[in-house]
Amino acid sequence: MLKKLFIIKLLAVLFVFALNGCASDPLVLNGTDGSPIPPAFANFPDVPFPDKAYLDLDDTNALGSGDNWIGSVVYTSPYNPSQVFDFYISEMQKNRWLEVAVVRARISQMTYIRQSRALQILIETIKSDESRVTITAVPNDATLK
Repeated sequence: MLKKLFIIKLLAVLFVFALNGCASDPLVLNGTDGSPIPPAFANFPDVPFPDKAYLDLDDTNALGSGDNWIGSVVYTSPYNPSQVFDFYISEMQKNRWLEVAVVRARISQMTYIRQSRALQILIETIKSDESRVTITAVPNDATLK
């Protein structure tokens, strides 16, 4: 009886170790520049997002993923609007977006095109050290001609 109990316990321990060996690391997605993408932003790898950005799921309305998503992505950032504006001036060209127009103001506006899409970025102040950013992607046939 003790031998059967010992064998059952041994098999249970071996089974747990076998299952643990099957576990894999979580999937890490990378942007076009190779840097990791936060999981909340994984459907939008063609657009850079600053560290510690927090996706606002109530106001985000986007369809698709990868380089073909359209709609609006809204997030808050623990950086002031000027820092976020400078971030996009620096990072958008790294992601092959072509600058069309930028306006630094109370609500800054930035417009970019790439392939068959246009992207508008609106940056507004929440607090002196916090911003709300709305990124809207739409089809743009003019870039195909």
